[in-house]
Amino acid sequence: MKTYLVGGAVRDELLGLPVSERDWVVVGARPEDLTSRGYTPVGKDFPVFLHPETKEEYALARTERKVGPGYHGFETRFSPDVTLEQDLERRDLTINAMARDPETGELIDPFGGQRDLEERWLRHVSPAFVEDPLRVLRVARFAARFAPLGFRVAPETLALMRQIAAGGELDALVPERVWQETQRALEMPAPRAFFEVLREAHALAVIFPEIDALFGVPQPEQWHPEIDSGVHTMMVLDEACKLSSDPVVRFAALTHDLGKASTPKDELPSHRMHDVRGVPIIEKLCDRLRVPNAYRELAVLVAKHHLTAHRVEELRPSTVLELLESLDAFRRPDRFECFVLACEADARGRLGFEHRDYPQTMFLLRAREIAARVKPDETLEGLTGEQIRERLRQKRIAALAAMKKT
Repeated sequence: MKTYLVGGAVRDELLGLPVSERDWVVVGARPEDLTSRGYTPVGKDFPVFLHPETKEEYALARTERKVGPGYHGFETRFSPDVTLEQDLERRDLTINAMARDPETGELIDPFGGQRDLEERWLRHVSPAFVEDPLRVLRVARFAARFAPLGFRVAPETLALMRQIAAGGELDALVPERVWQETQRALEMPAPRAFFEVLREAHALAVIFPEIDALFGVPQPEQWHPEIDSGVHTMMVLDEACKLSSDPVVRFAALTHDLGKASTPKDELPSHRMHDVRGVPIIEKLCDRLRVPNAYRELAVLVAKHHLTAHRVEELRPSTVLELLESLDAFRRPDRFECFVLACEADARGRLGFEHRDYPQTMFLLRAREIAARVKPDETLEGLTGEQIRERLRQKRIAALAAMKKT
């Protein structure tokens, strides 16, 4: 029995990055060999064990082969005669198919992963790459993680990703897995790369048709020097990443303009009512991928109200209060702050606007704070609930009017 450190820990160590998790492969062993040593079995699909002290994962070396359609159509074989190289060969990218002998420190690199790390390539390990459509999303996610370091997808790997997309294999992906990869990509340093790689692989139109449809849709050059709605969306996502690490904010930035793809052609490049049209598109996307409610709720609010937020300084105090109430800003202040961040990202996500001030941020935050301080009158005897609410509303409008004068 021989144990090797594998995968991301080896890759990140070679890149000089912090290693947060360590995974191990055990060669030449059976399940009982590990359980007899105190390892705890976990999982049902294949033998993985937790170390009795470190709780790190130890997996028996295995091979995989495609035997049926869909994501689950794989046959996995575990045997003491499976070699380390055979186990590494089933992995997706060469940079993830390296191992290190913990005793000697030797790097085992049968597929050139170290060279690809040095040359900044995301390259598939073997032609079996095409057997698993989820790898299209995984490669795009790795691009989102490593794009700031200069990594890009190897042309031959991109060709295989296009082959998967053309073959209809992406349709077999389980929605939860698609969302899981997307959410993880939104947490990465450069989520824009995730969507751009999917588009290069001809997969964006299959997985996110709502986003793909934005590319090529023109906007007024006066307000959008970048013109293209898809380009604008990617720029907004970039700005959201500068403002927040929260994937919920980033998702709202990504989806805020989906309504522009449904603008009648005779109205282009104007996009009247795109805020309203975008809401059912977001709802449909979230239903299809089973997106969590926190993401859905903020995305809908940003789509519906971002135009109002942009001109909030011009609004009457009563209209400002209506906006705050529509956003449930008094009961959900944290979500309101996320809304403001997504709106600021939208304003900055335009060519030449990246460094412009967005005073609406401070205005909105201050307006919520001032209005929230206003409490109902102490003497409320004889008033109905509606009368109490109206009195509170009028006091808040007066407070907002006084704020605008200062």
